[in-house]
Amino acid sequence: MSAQAAAALLAGGVAAGLVAGTATCAATQGGLLVGLVGRGGDRAAVGWFLAGRLASYTVAGALLGLLGSAVSLSPPARAALLVAAGAVVVGFAVRMLRRGHCAAQEAGEVPRFKAPLLGAATILVPCGMTLGVEMIAVSSGSPPAGAAAMAGFVLGSAPAFALLGYVLRRVSRTRLSRVAGVVAIAAGLWTAGTGLNLAGWLPAAAPAASSTVGSATVTVWATRTGYRPFTVTLPAGVPVEVDFRVAEPGCTGTVVIAGRDVALPATVHLPPQPPGRLRYACGMGMFTGFLDFR
Repeated sequence: MSAQAAAALLAGGVAAGLVAGTATCAATQGGLLVGLVGRGGDRAAVGWFLAGRLASYTVAGALLGLLGSAVSLSPPARAALLVAAGAVVVGFAVRMLRRGHCAAQEAGEVPRFKAPLLGAATILVPCGMTLGVEMIAVSSGSPPAGAAAMAGFVLGSAPAFALLGYVLRRVSRTRLSRVAGVVAIAAGLWTAGTGLNLAGWLPAAAPAASSTVGSATVTVWATRTGYRPFTVTLPAGVPVEVDFRVAEPGCTGTVVIAGRDVALPATVHLPPQPPGRLRYACGMGMFTGFLDFR
């Protein structure tokens, strides 16, 4: 792939990071910053965190461009990592609460290796946009192009992480540190919950009302707040086509259905299904939808 194409992917990654990664990734991965502020991390620690994040994403992009989807994490593996990351964030938050305001002030410097390692670990807690950029890196078929796409995404979302780190450092030195700890616990539980939902380990009852389709083809729209219609009734025992279309960009732009990741828009062809319910979810496990076969 040419240098111009790699530059275009770099610019596209920066734009994706600024527009979408700022909201989704900072919310999903920002909890790992609690591991720094809980020890009184300074500006350098936040900078090393961002450097570690840039390095891991760039290397991952190069590997994806070189080897393709073979190095991508499967949905069950991502689900397990999300649960583990949520538990780590909760642990950091509990430690912050136990230390309290005075301990946060006296914590001192963060070990040099910890900040970049936490930043590098964010690649294991993918947000919805991360999955989309990873698929771009896979489709590029080129290590430089894949690295450029992923590095650009990190650079685009870096200002949001820097601002979050600044806010957390300020809060950790005031009486609001306990409030920050409680919020971090909630964020950790939310992250773990998305992993459980992605793996289908949480019960998710569909509403009684559903859209019934007489044919074996259905259109589902991906929006910022979920999939519409949420539940569709389809005929069992015949091949089915689900035409996923994107109404609004967001986490729902990648769907996990029948055990595989699908970048939208796309038409998913399903073999004849027995009577029952098929569940699908966005790449982060935040939103779900159902196909009822009767």
